[in-house]
Amino acid sequence: MDETTAQHLQELRRGTVVLACLVTLERPGYGYALLETLADAGFAVDANTLYPLLRRLERQGLLVSEWNTDDARPRKFYRTSPAGRDLAGLLRRDWDALHTAITDLTEGEPS
Repeated sequence: MDETTAQHLQELRRGTVVLACLVTLERPGYGYALLETLADAGFAVDANTLYPLLRRLERQGLLVSEWNTDDARPRKFYRTSPAGRDLAGLLRRDWDALHTAITDLTEGEPS
């Protein structure tokens, strides 16, 4: 894959990772498990990208977190906040509309 193609793919996926995190974290999860879940679903995200994203979404009020210190190794669990659920719904509706538009353009049948 050439550099131009890689850049375009990265741009396309950047916003979808936010939506994928918000949707996945409707059920509380910690960073490493989220990395695995996203990878299994086809979102190859580097830890150096995911953890800053999680902190940013938390600062924006879209995620909330708490530390679980029950295990030998403390883990920070994240979950989607009510504002995050609202944004995920909006992003999902927009994603669906964009998907429909691209399909219509591809098949030559504008809505």
